[in-house]
Amino acid sequence: MKSVWLIIVAGFTTGMGNGSVFTAAFLLAVGRAPFGEAGLWWMDPYDPRTFQGTADWIMFTFGIAFVLILGYALKQHALIEGLQEE
Repeated sequence: MKSVWLIIVAGFTTGMGNGSVFTAAFLLAVGRAPFGEAGLWWMDPYDPRTFQGTADWIMFTFGIAFVLILGYALKQHALIEGLQEE
């Protein structure tokens, strides 16, 4: 597949951008109460038990999902156009 970097970069940036909107809605809905730490120091932003860590992992999940969706969509497009063998 010739467009692997396009899939990774465009999929991850689009997915994480959309994930940030979902993250904002999610964190506004649950509030600060379930999180004991803000998660702003050292490796805490990557710990899903912290406020910031939850936000980051939601965005990572959306990014990975969009990479998979974009990869599948471009593969199907190539098959339809006859650019790639099955």
